[in-house]
Amino acid sequence: MGRPERSAVVGKRGAARARSGHPWIYRSDVAEATGEPGDIVPVFDRAGSFLGRAFYNPGSEISLRIAERGDEPIDEHWFRDKIQHALAYRASLEIDGDAYRILHAEADGVPGLVVDRYGDHLVLQVGSAAVERRLEWVVRALGELLSPVGILLRGDSASRKHEGLDTGVRTLAGEVPETVVVREGPVRYEADLWRGQKTGSFLDQRENHLAAGMYSSGRVLDVFSYAGGFALHAAYHAAEVEVVDSSGPALKAARRNAQINGLSNIAFTRARAFDLLRERSDAGEGYDMVVLDPPAFAKTRRDLSRARRAYKEINLRAMKLLIPGGVLLTCSCSYHFSRELFEDTLRSAAADAGRKMRVHEWRGQAADHPEVLTIPETCYLKCAVLECV
Repeated sequence: MGRPERSAVVGKRGAARARSGHPWIYRSDVAEATGEPGDIVPVFDRAGSFLGRAFYNPGSEISLRIAERGDEPIDEHWFRDKIQHALAYRASLEIDGDAYRILHAEADGVPGLVVDRYGDHLVLQVGSAAVERRLEWVVRALGELLSPVGILLRGDSASRKHEGLDTGVRTLAGEVPETVVVREGPVRYEADLWRGQKTGSFLDQRENHLAAGMYSSGRVLDVFSYAGGFALHAAYHAAEVEVVDSSGPALKAARRNAQINGLSNIAFTRARAFDLLRERSDAGEGYDMVVLDPPAFAKTRRDLSRARRAYKEINLRAMKLLIPGGVLLTCSCSYHFSRELFEDTLRSAAADAGRKMRVHEWRGQAADHPEVLTIPETCYLKCAVLECV
């Protein structure tokens, strides 16, 4: 029996990658393939051994995304089953809040599909032509399983362009307001579903936000604050909190969130983080806690050298700002900047700052953004909690 009319054959490197458990096969590792963008095709090695069924897009650098390793059809029932399994896992987490990730793309077995929940509303990100062609199935399953008031597609990510998909934001079902107020532990905040970062908020930091509250006391400085996720939790325990961001709209959102929570001990400063940290440390100011949650400094491997300098500079300055017993909560969301490289950078910063920093704990992304051992890309967020002793 010959291969199906629409199928893909991968070379030795692609086959080894598939057998290792990684779902991505790059265009350079595809020996031959037939099909259209968005097709679901069986994948074979050169010897004809079946490797799985994949989402196919010849125009993408990641041409094949293996979604099913058994010889099972990927149909509407398959999508519903994946969503049900993802929901069951989230239910087991007993999440203290009503905004969290329901389905985390490859980590939940559906490459290119992200589903986030904000109270009674769902926000989707789709970075796969195959999922885009079957959105009706996804929307129907989500509607039947969760009965949301509305479902929104945030189709404004760069990954859609790489897949040859149209960009834009549109409602897929029901009605979705521009903003909604959701809960994260004791904190409530306003999420901008149509224009905010990611799908409306940094849901992967939820557990780290909660941890920040436990470590907070006295005087707290939250740099790269965005809408105040860390600062809001810190303000419930600290005497005073200052949020710093270079974005006026971000500070406006942080101020609004402070008002929602009735918090009057938060100050708002618009400034460049590097400049402020240098000025404050040179002035000899002291804080009981400093939070650093910068944007990704290393979006590609080529950025690593520059990123290392940037991470070292902000952490060195933050360490100098800590009083004895003060805590630094510092993050990196750059996948290419590994945990080992981040740790080495922090070690170098502590040495140059002349500070002895005791490690309280290493943290990562929230559990609703699961890590899969065979997919290193699912492990991207690093968070260190350090004490100046």
